[in-house]
Amino acid sequence: MRRFLPALIAFCLSALALPALADEAVSTRSWTDAAGVRWTETTTVETTAAPRDGASRLVGIAAETAAHGVARFGPFVVLDAGRAALVDATDAASPAQFARMMRAWPGLRVLDMVDCPGTYDDTANLRLGRMIRARGLVTRVPPGGSVRSGAVDLFLAGTARHAAADADFGVHAWLDDSGRGPGDYPANAPANRAYLDYYQAMGMTPATAAAFYALTNSAPNTGVRWLHRADLARFVPVN
Repeated sequence: MRRFLPALIAFCLSALALPALADEAVSTRSWTDAAGVRWTETTTVETTAAPRDGASRLVGIAAETAAHGVARFGPFVVLDAGRAALVDATDAASPAQFARMMRAWPGLRVLDMVDCPGTYDDTANLRLGRMIRARGLVTRVPPGGSVRSGAVDLFLAGTARHAAADADFGVHAWLDDSGRGPGDYPANAPANRAYLDYYQAMGMTPATAAAFYALTNSAPNTGVRWLHRADLARFVPVN
């Protein structure tokens, strides 16, 4: 399964699969996080009418972020001895990249989630979330941060979770490479159980995990449901 929720241009969504290119829009924003680090994000959104290969969560890609990092491991940027940031989509290689980062920087304690579009590989993404939890990292969305699609699962992995008042979270249903989504499988099928088991591993009760999973699936794969800090706090502690 692959899923990837886009960066948003002017809060307008054109939800499509990996594109045969048609139109392109670019925007840039800058902000300063709580630690005084200046961030610049350039976002490219491509739109088309023709999906390719059944890829499920891709519209736009953040082209440039985190210019102040001291080391890069795939979608992770090390900011200092105690902090790293997730600044791009995850994929099948991300668990190994995260492991290399933690070996090289064992003092990391905080994962800032700056601009996180989602994932190309849900299976790897859920494994990555368990690794984040096992290493005891705190997840934090700084001012201006945006966490979308599969990246929301990674935010849940924090042993503590912090989100700025203006942070936004985007969720929608996954779609696999055969074009099927959650409703096309029995509720207890492995495709659905993987998420329910993950949410329980992140501290939700079975009932809460089921409710959160239903919330994520309330928006179709071609849409998005935007949540705020208080919305997530209904399911897990967030401050």
